[in-house]
Amino acid sequence: MRGRKTRAALVSAAREVFEELGYRDARLSDIAARAGTSYGVFYHYFESKESILDELFTAVTGEMYNASQAATSHATDPVDKIRAANREYLVVAARNARLIAMIEELAYRDPRFRELKLRIREPFLRRNEAGIRSLQKRGLADPALDAPTAASLLGGMIENFTMLWFVHGIEYDEDVAVETLSRLWAQAIGLRVQPAIED
Repeated sequence: MRGRKTRAALVSAAREVFEELGYRDARLSDIAARAGTSYGVFYHYFESKESILDELFTAVTGEMYNASQAATSHATDPVDKIRAANREYLVVAARNARLIAMIEELAYRDPRFRELKLRIREPFLRRNEAGIRSLQKRGLADPALDAPTAASLLGGMIENFTMLWFVHGIEYDEDVAVETLSRLWAQAIGLRVQPAIED
């Protein structure tokens, strides 16, 4: 129990230090001090700064994945499922915007972080691909679409929009953004979407 608490404290401290100083300027001693422990204790749990970043992003990815997955559990209509998943994904992405920006920047410069980014992306793509295939089998989605490619393209749309909104500061109305993203997604795979009801 004590070991788990120490490890969790180090990961939480790493998040704070990375967000404040950036990955490049963050030092292991900063993380250890923020966690209230020593440099040597850090190395008992993690091999390097890269390894604690890896664990941190794994945790953040799990949070985003699970939140968007849970949001769809009560929806039965495919478009409603897409809408619920997009809304929850954006909520969690907003909380993690600085970390998302950091991994994006690192991925451009370092193959190790590019691999990490792609690994983080993979569960979302596989889930979206499975969803598209399921809808195709049910006769609801365009059977001519290549499911893996469609999942990657649509995922890229959400990822880029997330960066524009939460990292680069372009303002959007949340309800309008969710509805627009969801309609574009649904229509792109061939789902029938009910016309918007005007006030």
